[in-house]
Amino acid sequence: MTAVESGVLVVDKPAGWTSHQVVGRCRRLLGTRKVGHAGTLDPMATGVLLVGVNRATRLLGHLMLTEKEYAATIRLGESTVTDDAEGEGTARPGCGPLEHSVLEQAMQPFRGEIQQVPTAVSAIKIDGKRAYARMRAGEEVELRARPVTVSEFALLGSETAESDGVPVLDLRVRVRCSSGTYIRALARDLGAALGCGGHLTALRRTRVGPFALDRAQVVDHGTDEVSLIGIDEVAAECFPTLELDQAQARAISYGQKLSGVRLDALTAMMHDGKFLALYAADETEPAGAKAEAVFC
Repeated sequence: MTAVESGVLVVDKPAGWTSHQVVGRCRRLLGTRKVGHAGTLDPMATGVLLVGVNRATRLLGHLMLTEKEYAATIRLGESTVTDDAEGEGTARPGCGPLEHSVLEQAMQPFRGEIQQVPTAVSAIKIDGKRAYARMRAGEEVELRARPVTVSEFALLGSETAESDGVPVLDLRVRVRCSSGTYIRALARDLGAALGCGGHLTALRRTRVGPFALDRAQVVDHGTDEVSLIGIDEVAAECFPTLELDQAQARAISYGQKLSGVRLDALTAMMHDGKFLALYAADETEPAGAKAEAVFC
């Protein structure tokens, strides 16, 4: 790549890599420091990670506010301190085969608009310090429940297994949810509801907004080249668009408000196919729009 553009890389993150390591590898491949990611994936997780380059890094915070989809495996019969397979076990009561109807009934309360307590090893800040850092320091971590939306929590199948002599039940599930939803917390809470404990043993993010695995590229130590989706295309795919005339485009370049423009949602303002800014409805003016972020 001779000139580094502004755009988004749809990465299929490999297992064992942190999201920050992926960013570091992209920086070296592209020769620019202006690289960031949206929506952290844990090291054990794989799948879609959106990486922004140059001007598109400022777009990432807006891209995070979208629906995500996951394929996951939940192990019933064991609990861990991290609610996933990387943490130390806390309880191992075991779990035998369960009827599909029993599992469906237990999963139902975790669908729709719910209140979810994030996992204690999350990156959420408590008095300026990450929850996982406090936990590693031996502090008690208590997080408040937060509203999230689980559009789909589907049971795809179940298999009995054994873990160090303890019978367990592995559930294959698909989850569609809002940003801020913890799949590990779903595993934890489902296990608690069934009285046997639960944790996540596998997680693969299959989609973030319109970007699915079929558009993702692996970025690892063997990667020599990556390809960007340009910022104009990203904006057009992720937001409603409004084509502007030249006078409006000039006003936007100065971050000015627009009169006579009604917007129902955060909108990508375009001129001659070029993405200029994100605008939202101006609450102070019945038919007006104001700048949320200017990119031109």
